[in-house]
Amino acid sequence: MKELTSEQIQKNWNRLRGIITDTFEGERLENLNKMYDYFEERMCLAPASGKEHFHNAHAGGYVEHVLHITDLVVQIHELWSKNGATINFTDEELIFAALHHDLGKVGDLSEDYYIHNDSDWHRKNQGLIYKHNSNLKYMTVTDRALWLLQHFGVPMTENEYLGLKLTDGMYEEANKSYYVSYSKDRQLKTNIAYILHQADMMASKIENDQWARGDHDIKAPKVELKEKSEQSAAANQAFKDLFGE
Repeated sequence: MKELTSEQIQKNWNRLRGIITDTFEGERLENLNKMYDYFEERMCLAPASGKEHFHNAHAGGYVEHVLHITDLVVQIHELWSKNGATINFTDEELIFAALHHDLGKVGDLSEDYYIHNDSDWHRKNQGLIYKHNSNLKYMTVTDRALWLLQHFGVPMTENEYLGLKLTDGMYEEANKSYYVSYSKDRQLKTNIAYILHQADMMASKIENDQWARGDHDIKAPKVELKEKSEQSAAANQAFKDLFGE
């Protein structure tokens, strides 16, 4: 089973907080920081899944996965853009949804979403490293993410809501009506969800490949998004600072 050192966990956490600081501003940044301060210890150690053959079922796996999808969504956005896709959302909206699509895996205000599996047989024979916490009220991961953001007073745009809600694609049954529509008027009017879903699938599959090979780091070149409008200028500057000139 893959394990991260305490130094790697701390490095990933520092990078995550740096992205937040450099991407957002004003009251939204203030409330995001309150939320991340509140969950710091639990979020640092949270896994991204419970089964080792899924992806990142290890301490620190959640933050690592969030960073992977954030890096990949930038590259996929650039690919869509340079091949003629309509980009009618800002860089900040894209990163907000990427950062928070799995927020519900942290749990609620007092309980973790995943807890260590105390069955040695299940850990060894089925790879069930973590199990779901039965003390939690049932919510989908996405619904809990949206609930936590509203609890901490973090507003989101319509594009961010759609991107976050639909990142899991049709793996989430409730998303089918958004992705499969035979009416022109009901089709998605933004590509943000498609880009996020591709990034999430890619990150999860690469993390699974890493587990199967027994290695660690995604070799993802860091790229920046091209400036699209005055509205996204601040977010683009954050990307330049994060991903280099």
